[in-house]
Amino acid sequence: MKLTQHEHILLRPDSYVGSLEVQREWVWVYAQQKQKMEQVHMNYVPGLYKIFDEILVNAADNFERDPEHQNCIKVEINEKEGMVSVENNGQGLPVEMHKEHNMYVPEMVFGHLLTSDNYDDDEKKTTGGRNGYGAKLTNIFSKRFEIECVDQARGKKYHQRWDDNMKIKGKPSITPHKGQSHTKVTFWPDLARFGMKKLDKDIANLMARRALDVAGCTPKNAKCI
Repeated sequence: MKLTQHEHILLRPDSYVGSLEVQREWVWVYAQQKQKMEQVHMNYVPGLYKIFDEILVNAADNFERDPEHQNCIKVEINEKEGMVSVENNGQGLPVEMHKEHNMYVPEMVFGHLLTSDNYDDDEKKTTGGRNGYGAKLTNIFSKRFEIECVDQARGKKYHQRWDDNMKIKGKPSITPHKGQSHTKVTFWPDLARFGMKKLDKDIANLMARRALDVAGCTPKNAKCI
């Protein structure tokens, strides 16, 4: 049997995002109601945490690419809707067709495996992600995945949606836009693949703590909310 790469990722997820089995461990989380850190004995799925972290790290990496204009990362975790979004300002992806691959750059970056702008082995690495998976793993392990990119230089706004573990690709929507550049990723994890029925408080608090980790590593003039 010969599998496609997409099929192999879903069949052998531990090789890409870690275990999809529930683990119980003592971990530090951010208790949002108490607004403080606390150590709790909790259940969480490493793979789900990983696909969230892929998107958050992308947003944090952009501080390296555009320290002059980026000053904010906004994280939303909606337990009721089972939705997570990560948005950052600053220079994002160009809303234009890729000259070699004949597709829009945001679609190539978020919807096609083994595409990356971080492959140069002669370049010093100060950002995460260099293997061409990254955000595509989040797309593959989501029931629904959406991107919104505003390209201030070209005056364009780009939106695209994927469904059913990246199997169904929606048509890109490109519209004129005068606002500042930003990138927003919104996804609905395929919770059944993680043995879950909903986003619970445990994983939401763990994600919130990770956002605090990132806040502590960003420049003084920046914020992660």
